[in-house]
Amino acid sequence: MKKILYLALLSLTVLVAYAQKPRELVIKINTQNKAQKIDNFGAAGAWFTEGIAKNWPTQNREQMAEWLFSKEFDANGNPKGIGLSAWRFNIGGGTAEQGDSSGITDSRKRVECFLRPDGTYDWSKQAGYIWFTKKAKEYGVENLIAFSNTPPVQFTKNGRGYKTTKDYVSNLKPEHYSDYAGFLATVLKHFDREGLHFNYISPVNEPQWDWYHAPGQGAKQEGSRWRNDEIAHVAKSLDSALTATGSTSKILLTEAAQLDYLYTKTGNANQQTQAFFNPKSKLSLTNLKHLPALIGGHSYFTDKGDSARIAIRRHVADTAAKYGTTFWQTEYSMLADGYREGKAGRIPAIDCALFLSKVIHDDLVYGHAAAWQLWNSWEPGNPDFDTRYYLIALNPANKEYTNGTITATKNLWALGHYSRFIRPGMHRLNIMRNDGLTPTQIAQDLMVSAYASEKEIVLVAINYSNEERDLKPEISGFKVKSGEVYLTTGEKGVDMRQGKVGSLKGGVNVPARGMVTVVLKK
Repeated sequence: MKKILYLALLSLTVLVAYAQKPRELVIKINTQNKAQKIDNFGAAGAWFTEGIAKNWPTQNREQMAEWLFSKEFDANGNPKGIGLSAWRFNIGGGTAEQGDSSGITDSRKRVECFLRPDGTYDWSKQAGYIWFTKKAKEYGVENLIAFSNTPPVQFTKNGRGYKTTKDYVSNLKPEHYSDYAGFLATVLKHFDREGLHFNYISPVNEPQWDWYHAPGQGAKQEGSRWRNDEIAHVAKSLDSALTATGSTSKILLTEAAQLDYLYTKTGNANQQTQAFFNPKSKLSLTNLKHLPALIGGHSYFTDKGDSARIAIRRHVADTAAKYGTTFWQTEYSMLADGYREGKAGRIPAIDCALFLSKVIHDDLVYGHAAAWQLWNSWEPGNPDFDTRYYLIALNPANKEYTNGTITATKNLWALGHYSRFIRPGMHRLNIMRNDGLTPTQIAQDLMVSAYASEKEIVLVAINYSNEERDLKPEISGFKVKSGEVYLTTGEKGVDMRQGKVGSLKGGVNVPARGMVTVVLKK
């Protein structure tokens, strides 16, 4: 009787153990099956940056720089930072000097301008922005990108950094196109002399929005509408100005407000890939010296619903391929409510981070993005809930923003799962899954993408489900010598926590609602 009872208990133990064993996902990877080359992962430092770099305690801003730019590890092998390979610097339009008369209600979102009204330059301006940009260079960030939201206010039709007339055209005076281009080229030349080279210059931002506020209504930020023909005019003027100064910087267009403006939509700033990169288009810019076959767009407002999000990104990739262009995703935060995915109440930081990871995954895998850049690195907010706008949560000590404290959010590490180990020049690899799931089903399950250089393979796995999983990579064309795994979960302090990879045959565990990056060395 005892023997029978013992065997029954043993069988039950085996059954329970089997039932509790995580479901496996086998992915097959061939290092020769390459997709797009990766150019960079980045973020912007705007608005609050000026006051932080000038006034906040040195240890705070040094910590912020380390979190964003460092490629070093601590004593336990955990990354000290997310190793960004691009940093976006905002060339201001002069609304800060205008003060309250600028019409921008939030003083922290007004930006200084290097160009004085008399035509001379003041290079002491934007010192806070420059401090962080110099830090990016010191840490070895590979790409510095300068972008402008408005021409200098002395060149605009209304003398302001935004529109006060709802006419759906640029705020730049027609006679100042060459002046605006010359201003941008002069800024780049100055910083070249200072040893701070900007690889790219972006002269227009979200040209589809009118950036209109009636006088006295109060504006939120600098901005200008641009029609496609006006963008072409700016690009040609800037190309000439960069040639005249001997610049090697490249022009980045068009920073479209939504991804679908790159291939469809109506209006006078639509179908921008076709407008500028179809040789038969009357606005074709394919012969400009400083303009690469590169188109930038923002993932805002096209992130709601898995099937719709994926379909839009496939259209972006198809259109870019048709016209021989590379696509960069150049701005994103969770502006709309897609990140809520139907949930009410406060959204925990890990859920925001997982949604951010999913958008990055879809932009890379279905949109074939060669670069992915976030807006904005830091903003005031709660580090534990509704972290939709930032990587680093600011807690200012006063309304003047002369002091405050900082907290890294789960979003920082969510981006870091990609940016830290997927370096410029690596290629994304096409993979095969053994579960037969559709892309829409994958978006609620275990998402996996793979990247490779000659010496490394990097896997990023996002477990969107509520059950732990085992990931089993089967790799051909690459002999694995060693590997590390980096884990982020909702648990406090588990932020890209390092561990070792054992035998790949045993698989890599991916906890429920967790993110894992696997780094395999040849």
